Amino acid sequence: MQDYPSNMRKWTKSPAATQHFGVLLFEGFSNHCLANTVEPLRAANSLSGKDLYRWQILGLESAPVTSSSGLAVTPQERLGHARGDMLMVMPSYGFRDHVGWAVQTGLRAAASRFQVMTGLDTGSWLMAEAGLLDGYRATIHWEEITGFAERFPQVDAVRERHVTDRDRITCSGAMAAFDMVLEFIARDHGQALALEVAQLFMTRDSARSHGGLAGSRSSTVNRALALMQEHLEDPLPIPDIARRVGRTQKALEARMRADLGAGPAVVYRRMRLNLARKLASETSLPVSEIALRTGYADASAMTRAFRAEFGLSPSALRRAGD
Repeated sequence: MQDYPSNMRKWTKSPAATQHFGVLLFEGFSNHCLANTVEPLRAANSLSGKDLYRWQILGLESAPVTSSSGLAVTPQERLGHARGDMLMVMPSYGFRDHVGWAVQTGLRAAASRFQVMTGLDTGSWLMAEAGLLDGYRATIHWEEITGFAERFPQVDAVRERHVTDRDRITCSGAMAAFDMVLEFIARDHGQALALEVAQLFMTRDSARSHGGLAGSRSSTVNRALALMQEHLEDPLPIPDIARRVGRTQKALEARMRADLGAGPAVVYRRMRLNLARKLASETSLPVSEIALRTGYADASAMTRAFRAEFGLSPSALRRAGD
């Protein structure tokens, strides 16, 4: 997968301050859960060209923490010294071994230094033991949901992929963690950026094309996106796309702006330029051929659009990747 230069222009709803996350690991944590949490954040930074998110790996102590598959990770900071916007509690396997006074005390103290507390996988159990989920709706890995509900009657335990209740977020597992982080990105910086992140990781909804965006809550928008993806080399007029999905151009425009934060013309252009960016960075095709494959009549027109979108030319992108 290509990691793009930091001078790529952002495509977000509005500028926002960098958010600081702490990821608290315990012995037996899941590599899968950790990667699904931090990699979408890294991708959002790369694709936007902005320092949208920062994260620290935390531990109760400074000694390395070993995952369930034997990967040792050295914390960057001890929990007692950390603060930020969100703390993600990630014990995963063997979580019952971590139930105790030290963990409860550490989590209660951290709740005053982090605006939001998030339990991933089985992290909900440790948060509940610390009294941090009393009166909240919460979920946990579904293998533990029955025991969780019985052990903590003061928590409204629900079988959902992830749950947000005020300043508490809980998540049921590694795959759900990826979805949860995508929702953070969409909420903070627009659905369009979240969809680009999903496409970068070839999630199921975005796997049909490497050209750009895919996947929306609106069936109308999804049908329009599918048509765009199928016609990157021979772009369809926007009125034709609207007609094919059974909407007026005005209605499609409104739906896309509401769902993606941008109109059809902008989304379509971005999809074509995403494909141009991929071809420029991962192939040796001449710029003239890239232009033809992305629906531009000549290379100079594509290069101008590319530079306006990403802040550098296809040739400069290739040099940056050398």
